[in-house]
Amino acid sequence: MDLIVREVSHRYGELRALEAVSLAVQAGETLALIGPSGCGKSTLLGIMGGLLEPSAGEVLTSGPLPEGCLNPFTYIFQDFALLPWRTVEGNVSLALEHHGLGAGERAERVASALALCGLVEFAHAFPKQLSGGMRQRVGIARAIVVRPALLFLDEPLSALDAQTRELLMEDLLAIWARERTTSIYVTHNLQEAVRLADRICVLSRRPGRVKEIVEVEVPREERANAEHARALAELQGRLWDLIRDEAAVADREMQDA
Repeated sequence: MDLIVREVSHRYGELRALEAVSLAVQAGETLALIGPSGCGKSTLLGIMGGLLEPSAGEVLTSGPLPEGCLNPFTYIFQDFALLPWRTVEGNVSLALEHHGLGAGERAERVASALALCGLVEFAHAFPKQLSGGMRQRVGIARAIVVRPALLFLDEPLSALDAQTRELLMEDLLAIWARERTTSIYVTHNLQEAVRLADRICVLSRRPGRVKEIVEVEVPREERANAEHARALAELQGRLWDLIRDEAAVADREMQDA
C-alpha cells in the first residue's frame, strides 16, 4: 500500500510543529524520518498513522491491502508496552483477540510471528524473564501478527545497547525482506537510517519541513558487507552535514526551554 502526505502542517496552540510537508511512501518501501530534536518527526508519524489530525493538509493511501491484513496501520514504539501477566505468546495473540478469528488461524498467525522474530523457544516466558532486545522482538511480533499494510516505527531501538540494536536491525531487515510491509521509521540515529531505509526524509528544525529526501543506493541485503562500508559512511556524513547546524540550534533551544 502507498501512503501520500500532501501539504501537511500542524500546530500545538501557537507552536508550529510542521509546515507544508509533502512526501510519498511507495508500497514495500521503508522510509526513514530524521532531523534535529523537536523537528516534528513523531508528530508527522502520528499524523501519517491516524493518531493525530493535521491542522492542514491530508494523508491518503492507495493500493490493495495485503492478503490476510487485519489492521491496515500498526505501530511499534520505543516503549515495549507488554502486559507483564501475559506470556510472550499471550502478548502476541492479544492483537488478534477482537478480530473473531478461529482458534486454528489465530494459533497459526501467532506461531508464524514468533518464528519470524526468533521467539519460538520463549513462547511461554513472561516479559520480566526477557532482555530488552527480546521484549522488543515481542513488540515486533505483536505488530506483524496482524499483517499490516503500513507499519509505523517510532525510535523502536533507541532504548537498546549497541550490540542488541545491531541484532534487531538484522531482524527487521529479514522481516521486511519476507513481508514487504510498507514502513515509516522515525529515528535520531543516522546509522540506523542508512542501514534500514530505502530512502531517508530529512526534516528541518521546527517547524519541520522536508529539507531533502535521500536515496540509499546500496541494496539493503548488501549493507552489512565490508565493501559497502565506505559508501554508507559517506552517506551518513552527508546526512549529518544536512542537519548539523540546525541540530546545534535545536539543542540550545531544548536546553533553554
